[in-house]
Amino acid sequence: MRVTYNGKSVHITDRERDYAEKKLQRLSRYFRTAREAHVTHSVQRNWQIVEVQLDLDGVLLRAEERTGDVMTSIDGVVEKLENQVRRFKSKALSHKGRADAPTVAAAIAQLAELPEEETVGENGHGLVRRKRFAIKPMSVEEASLQMDLLNHDFFAFVNAENDQVSILYRRRDEGYGLLELDL
Repeated sequence: MRVTYNGKSVHITDRERDYAEKKLQRLSRYFRTAREAHVTHSVQRNWQIVEVQLDLDGVLLRAEERTGDVMTSIDGVVEKLENQVRRFKSKALSHKGRADAPTVAAAIAQLAELPEEETVGENGHGLVRRKRFAIKPMSVEEASLQMDLLNHDFFAFVNAENDQVSILYRRRDEGYGLLELDL
């Protein structure tokens, strides 16, 4: 697995780099073809923030941890990712053999991230970041799994059942909601 590092207004030491790489290698026991891990380390108000985006067989996982110590943040983010990987692996195994089983890895592998554009309003507010993705139709179940893996509160997708743009979101009561847009 290739590991890349990025420090936002902080210098990453070789010790931190080696420690993160050693910890991330533990995740490769779940997926043999783990492609890439991107580690971002930043500091905000005495918080050491470590964010990792992991590409496993075309499935994207993301986790973030903020603590007072960078090594503790690395441990926390790897633990979160390990839980996500276990959850994904168990869901994939439970669907194995069904004719209508979702092929999340195949669907997610089709997502090609387009170049990111960043824009800042004149007064320093407004649109800060814009991302564009080429998307493939998927079921609500696949969208909820991808949303959980990315650790986001919402996920926009094209619903395979009705070919409409839909937004799946996490409700405060720990359930999910689905917005179906008529264009």
